[in-house]
Amino acid sequence: MTYRELAVPGAWEITPVQHGDPRGVFLEYFQGAPFRRSVGHGFDLQQANCSVSAAGVLRGIHYADVPPGQAKYVTCAKGAVLDVVVDLRVGSPTFGTWDTVLLDDVDRRAIYLSEGLGHAFMSLEDDSTVLYLCSTGYSPGREHGIHPLDAQVAIEWPTTARDGSPIVPQLSDKDLAAPTLAQAMADGVLPRYEDVLGYVATLG
Repeated sequence: MTYRELAVPGAWEITPVQHGDPRGVFLEYFQGAPFRRSVGHGFDLQQANCSVSAAGVLRGIHYADVPPGQAKYVTCAKGAVLDVVVDLRVGSPTFGTWDTVLLDDVDRRAIYLSEGLGHAFMSLEDDSTVLYLCSTGYSPGREHGIHPLDAQVAIEWPTTARDGSPIVPQLSDKDLAAPTLAQAMADGVLPRYEDVLGYVATLG
């Protein structure tokens, strides 16, 4: 298992070792010791989620108040999604920067996003199945969103699905109504970089 830190500090791409034979494939998609060595602390699993999405479904950009925030370890068990991390930490040297990892059932990579970072993905195939390990449980009053098509963030979303067919982005009503990055910053609802660093430093 190898870890590669992304252009957004606090986010990593994780590539597992796959063991295949005529029966199929086995892999470990999370290991505690390599995680701790790469990230600098353990992962406190509090909730596990699963979402199934049609091609073109766009979820995010989601984030949570810090502290405690919500760190996520995400993989795709079936199908393919373009997973995106966005630096929403006001005061961060990379504020507004985003990076991507292709999560699919071929390379079976995962992505880890630490507290204070925004998360979104677009499904590239029908029935794409995404698994999330979360460091905190769902807390509606502490969770927020940024519009994933915000021109200021300017994420380069795919325009074709895995089979080559054109993609029409499908957003939930909640994500359609999400503010722009500028609006969220003006409203003071984005996490502050110094608060995030201070909280992460307390993690064991």
